Amino acid sequence: MRVIKADQLDSNTTQTPGMTRAAAIDAARVGAQQIWAGTVTIHPNARTGAHHHGALESVIYVVRGRARMRWGEHLEFVAEADPGDFIFVPPWVPHQEINASTDEPLECVLVRSDSEAVVVNLDIEPTEEPTAVPWIDPIHRHASPSTRS
Repeated sequence: MRVIKADQLDSNTTQTPGMTRAAAIDAARVGAQQIWAGTVTIHPNARTGAHHHGALESVIYVVRGRARMRWGEHLEFVAEADPGDFIFVPPWVPHQEINASTDEPLECVLVRSDSEAVVVNLDIEPTEEPTAVPWIDPIHRHASPSTRS
């Protein structure tokens, strides 16, 4: 059992332009074999470079700010997440995190399905305006804005 204090996070991990990742749980720090966890901060009005995480699944939990995610082979899809929302990123999916706020940082907790921090930075230019995609899944109906509570 280990407790990693907030001031003990390690930013000596693979980085993507536009964000700062800090590891809390990984193989080197705690001997984790099947999970990586840490934080990511994106400064106001900033966006990351396009990247993917190889065969790993990722979960992003938005703590503070508003996340705009773009994904797809040409970053053609877009959706937004608020504090308390979870984002699932499947393996090999090119994506880009964007801080939708111009005046506050976007702070998230990040968990991946392996103890190594796999990050493959990509050189992708969006080829079209992104298509808005609602955060829904196959078992939950998407409510129209007028029926949401």
